[in-house]
Amino acid sequence: MTYDLIVVGGGPAGLAAALAAHEKGLTDILIIERDRELGGILNQCIHNGFGLHYFKEELTGPEYAGRFIKMLEGTGIKYICDTMVLDVTQNREVHCINPKEGYRILKAKSIVLAMGCRERTRGAISIPGTRPAGVLTAGAAQRFVNIEGHMVGKRVVILGSGDIGLIMARRMTLEGAKVLACVEVMPYSGGLQRNIVQCLNDFDIPLYLSHTITDIRGKNRVEGVTIAKVDENRKPIEGTEINFDCDTVLLSVGLIPENELTRVAGIELDPKTNGVAVWENMETSCPGIFASGNVVHVHDLVDYVTAESQKAGVAAAEFVKLGVRSRENAITVNEGENVGFIVPLKIHREAMDAEIFFRVRKIFGTSRITVKDGDKVIASLKRAHMAPGEMERVRLSRALLDAIEGDDISVSVEEADE
Repeated sequence: MTYDLIVVGGGPAGLAAALAAHEKGLTDILIIERDRELGGILNQCIHNGFGLHYFKEELTGPEYAGRFIKMLEGTGIKYICDTMVLDVTQNREVHCINPKEGYRILKAKSIVLAMGCRERTRGAISIPGTRPAGVLTAGAAQRFVNIEGHMVGKRVVILGSGDIGLIMARRMTLEGAKVLACVEVMPYSGGLQRNIVQCLNDFDIPLYLSHTITDIRGKNRVEGVTIAKVDENRKPIEGTEINFDCDTVLLSVGLIPENELTRVAGIELDPKTNGVAVWENMETSCPGIFASGNVVHVHDLVDYVTAESQKAGVAAAEFVKLGVRSRENAITVNEGENVGFIVPLKIHREAMDAEIFFRVRKIFGTSRITVKDGDKVIASLKRAHMAPGEMERVRLSRALLDAIEGDDISVSVEEADE
């Protein structure tokens, strides 16, 4: 059997893509999920704050996932869990394995990659010190506490101020632990402002900006850590050390798009995001294979993942019905001044519209986003505030795309007058 669409990943991205493709007429759709149930990372995110954009109400992670899982009822969309995808090929074959059916090779007319992302570990950032128990990523701690029912520590220091780290600072406090500090190497937090307020400020947890952990002490279990202030090159400054007696260190030091399958398949990656390089319709460098969600770039809101994944599902359905789309005369999108990365990297000239996502390199007050076709400004948007922890987006209408004469456009950010 050849499926119309195989979706690799049954989290929020995969569910939204499959449902959108079904609404556009695809009938033989299969979702493959490596965990024991659908929902992905949302199943362990029991805090609220999800769904404000998409459902217009505040939901927990399991509630948000549950709504999409319920939407599968009556659609005929198939899914298999506890199944690991081992390989994806450019001729749209999916190699997978599970305990019941063993090794299988499935064929598809289109594929959506929705594998999400993984956490950066202690080894990736080379923290000095001994290697005792009690050093965990924030996401691993979240799963232990929220799903497995295990308390991971009583006196906690958190390195990194990404959203998962901030949320776990609050969660550990509510479970009775003492969170001594949240330590961030950058001069600004990497998380959403609302999480800084609700998770740190509301619980009087200190945030040490421009600091890092320089030593972890302990033989069998963490006994303490040393932090120090860093200079503009992120090097510890001697004489600024602070010692904490603690039994647990949680790491919230960045997320990496999960793209081992993509890399082995020879599909182009973006070195700036470590995510899949995509067109405005979420198609990859390989026709018929699409990608969405955190496998493309790390999102700050699941609502944006949903919208992006619906776009991928619609495009997959169009590919099955209409075939390969011309890639000639494309528009290349480049990062301009103060822009860290940009998605998508290519836009079909005949696209009805295109949404461009990006993150800025530093915190801005009143500022301006400028989209240029060479030296010609085709769009200019004012913002009251922008920060690296919050994703920005610009929508280019059909009329704006028609106004582009060259082969390249750029997106840049600069300070603006009040």
